[in-house]
Amino acid sequence: MTMGDHAPNAPVASLVFPVLIRPILAQVERENVASSQTLRAALSKVEAAHPGFTYEMVMGLVRKADLSVNMNESILRLQAGDYRVTRTEDAFQELNKKSANLKRILSRIPDEITDRKTFLETIKEIASAIKKLLDAVSEVSQYIPGSQGKQALEHRKRDFVKHSKKANAVFLSATYLIHQTNLIMLTVKDKCE
Repeated sequence: MTMGDHAPNAPVASLVFPVLIRPILAQVERENVASSQTLRAALSKVEAAHPGFTYEMVMGLVRKADLSVNMNESILRLQAGDYRVTRTEDAFQELNKKSANLKRILSRIPDEITDRKTFLETIKEIASAIKKLLDAVSEVSQYIPGSQGKQALEHRKRDFVKHSKKANAVFLSATYLIHQTNLIMLTVKDKCE
């Protein structure tokens, strides 16, 4: 199987670097800045050339260690990284809060899925958090210069809504939502910073 054969895990694969690798590199950086920067640059370069490489590397290590790991669940538990927009306007700060809140709620799914009543309440919270995030995205869109930038954000918003309605496995659906939330944040950062 090649890296491209993991299309259903694309959101998970895209989150492995920021969620698993970046914190490890931060720890290495405390000991040896040069090594951390070299490793980060090398991994970033190979990931750009071969998307999914870090996912395959981590899964190879998991298989070699003969561990059983649900990567979707693991990514959810780790909250899938935190992309933040650095602009100080209220609309951007609200977007940061709504994005982090949705990811925080989604990260509770692995612990709450077995308790039906709690999980149903969590689903309501997720729906509310999605609406609030989309409202925040709409507020931020007025700051995006040019029609291409606005179209890019609108495209991310439509993908987000589409993936929020997926009826497949809960962990995978939640991972898709985190991935789409991160893509929205990255688009805003790219167009506004």
